[in-house]
Amino acid sequence: MDKKQEYFNLFGDNWDKDLTAEDLERLTHLIDKVKITEGIKVCDLGCGTGVMFDLLRRRVGEKGMIVGVDFAPRVAHKAHRNFPFHNVGVVEARASQLPFYKDNFDLVISFAAFAHFCNKDKSIHQAWHILKPGGRIVIIHFAGRDELARQHHEAGGPIDCDELPTRDQLAMMFEKSHFNRFELTENKDLYLAIGYKDK
Repeated sequence: MDKKQEYFNLFGDNWDKDLTAEDLERLTHLIDKVKITEGIKVCDLGCGTGVMFDLLRRRVGEKGMIVGVDFAPRVAHKAHRNFPFHNVGVVEARASQLPFYKDNFDLVISFAAFAHFCNKDKSIHQAWHILKPGGRIVIIHFAGRDELARQHHEAGGPIDCDELPTRDQLAMMFEKSHFNRFELTENKDLYLAIGYKDK
């Protein structure tokens, strides 16, 4: 286990408790904007303890499916324990090494996690690989690039240098991974990126 895994195993339990009612309201609003339809299959990358599972389950319904992915064993186990539903699964894996077949998911979503991915290029490509034609990847952070870098630097330790890509860096990642287009909305309190795979 590397130092970053140890860090998230140690502190990951508390982050869902740090989400305020305002945070959950904002997240609900953003999820609504993504327009998740009933019956689809969603991969939650860097799912943590399953912060988004309930929001996603309500939208995909009984016929849909949520698969969370996290690289920290203790955190992944807690997510699985918290949501013992037939259409929610949790896999312990890195975002850059996903154990799924090609064209398997309608949507890949990542909340408050992408900045921590060690290999963002490969993670984006893995998302493209597992998405069905016409699928999307949605990346959400409740802070812009500069603000999040400041927060991580203050936190120190293994996340000291974790940051989000610039618009140009992100554009290159999406282009290399064959996404046909992407959108980025960024301000001090939000980083929202959406990549679209060709139909």
